Amino acid sequence: MGRLDGKVAIVTGAAKGIGASTCALLAAEGAAVVCSDVDVDAGEKIADAIQNDGGRATFVEHDVTDEAAWERTVAAAISGFGQLDILVNNAGVAPTGETIEDLPLASWSQIIAIDLDSVFLGCKHAIRAMKGSGGGSIINISSIMGLVGQPGAAAYNAAKGGVRLLTKVAALECADAGYGIRVNSIHPGYIDTPLVRNIVEEGSISGQTGSANEALEMLTMLHPIGRLGVPRDIANAILFLASEESAFMTGSELVVDGGYTAR
Repeated sequence: MGRLDGKVAIVTGAAKGIGASTCALLAAEGAAVVCSDVDVDAGEKIADAIQNDGGRATFVEHDVTDEAAWERTVAAAISGFGQLDILVNNAGVAPTGETIEDLPLASWSQIIAIDLDSVFLGCKHAIRAMKGSGGGSIINISSIMGLVGQPGAAAYNAAKGGVRLLTKVAALECADAGYGIRVNSIHPGYIDTPLVRNIVEEGSISGQTGSANEALEMLTMLHPIGRLGVPRDIANAILFLASEESAFMTGSELVVDGGYTAR
C-alpha cells in the first residue's frame, strides 16, 4: 500500500526540479498525478515516465497566472481521475537581482503574478473542488525568502512572504468552514535545481562577484548542514504534508533549509 493510494494530485511547475521530483514520488506512493507546466515537451516527458513506471499521470499545459487555465486543470483532474485530493502550488520564477530603486514595475508585476497570484488562484479553485469530496491537502511552496529578506529580491521576497500568510488564511477559512482541507507551506533553502543554476549563471545572487562555481560554494556555506538541497528533499516534505501522517497540521510552515534560517 502506498501512502497516497486512491488520491489525485495536481503539481504545478512539474517539468523540472522540485516539481518533477514531486510528481514521480507522489505517483510512486499511489497517487494519480496531473503534471502541469508551460513547458509542454518537458512536462509530457515527466508524465510519460510515470506511466512507463506503472503509475498514473497526465500532462496539462498550464499558465498558472491564468484563471481559466486553472479551471481547465482542475477539471482535467476530476474528469481524468474522478476527484482532487492534493494540490502542490510549486510553479515559480526567481528574483532578478535588481534593487528596489532599479526594479521596473513590469518585472515586479510578473514575479508577483507567477509566485503569488498563481497560489491564490490554485487555492481558490482547489478549495472549490475539494470541499465537496471530503477534503484534501494544499501545499504551497514558499521559500526561506518568505521568512527572511535578501537584497535584490524585493518582488520575490514579497511574493513568498505573501504565500506564507495566504496559506494561513486559507487554512483558517477551510477549518472554520469544516471542509476537511488542510493548507500548509514549505520553505526550502537553496535547492540544486535548474532555476538556482540559472540565477547563479546570470549573476543574480546577492553579493555574487566571482564565477558561478564560486557562487555555488558561497551558497553552500550558508547552509550549516554542508550542502545545497536536492529536489527529493523537498518532495519528501511534500509527500509528508500530502499524506495522513500530517493530519494534525494546517496553517503550518515547514522549513526545509539545511539550517539556513537557524543562524
